Amino acid sequence: MAGGDKLWTDIVSPGGSRPLIAYSIAAFQSCAAISRIALVVAEEKMGAATALVEQQRFDKVRAIVAGGARRQDSVRAGLDAMDTCDYVIVHDGARPLVTHQMIEDALAAALDTGASCCAIPVPDTVKETSDGAIIRTLDRSTLMLAQTPQAFRYDLLMDAHNRSVEDATDDASMIEALGGTVRIAPGSQRNIKVTTQDDLTLVQALLNAP
Repeated sequence: MAGGDKLWTDIVSPGGSRPLIAYSIAAFQSCAAISRIALVVAEEKMGAATALVEQQRFDKVRAIVAGGARRQDSVRAGLDAMDTCDYVIVHDGARPLVTHQMIEDALAAALDTGASCCAIPVPDTVKETSDGAIIRTLDRSTLMLAQTPQAFRYDLLMDAHNRSVEDATDDASMIEALGGTVRIAPGSQRNIKVTTQDDLTLVQALLNAP
C-alpha cells in the first residue's frame, strides 16, 4: 500500500463514502448472530476508531483497544476486552466483503469441535519451488485458502493464546498446533483481503456492482 493505511482508505459505495474498515464492522453490526464487538486498531488510530463508531452508530462495539506487535497479540487484546462469552469470531478488518452467511456458517461449523475457519478451494495449479525451479506439483484437491471469519469456543481460543509460544499467521493454526480440529466453513472468492492498490480498486468495483 506504499506506506498508506489500507483500513482507513475511503471507499465509495451506494451508501456513501466510508473507511474500508467500516464495511467489515457494518457486516457484524447488522448480523443477528453477533451480540457485541471488540474493535482492535493501531494505537495511533484509536481516536479515529472512536469517532467512526460514534458517527456510524455501531452500538455493538463495546470496546476499542490498541493492537500489539504481532497479529496474535492484537487478537489477544480483543479477547481480553470481551466479557466472557460462549463463542467468539475473529475477522480481519481488511476483508470488507464479509457477509452474514459467512459469519453464520463459521459459527455453525465451530459448534462441532469448537473451532472453524472459512476457506475456499485453490483454483490454480500449485508448484513447490526451490532456488527458482519447480520441485513438484502439489495435489490441490487437498488444499484450501484460509480466510476469516474464523469462529471458536471462547475458552478454547483463550487457552490456545495462553499456551502458544510460536508466531501464528492465524488463530486456526494455533488450535491446530495444540492438536485441535478446525472445521472448514465455506468462504468466498469475493471475500478479498485488501493488501494492494489493485485490491482496493476491485473492492470498490464489487461494492458498486448492480
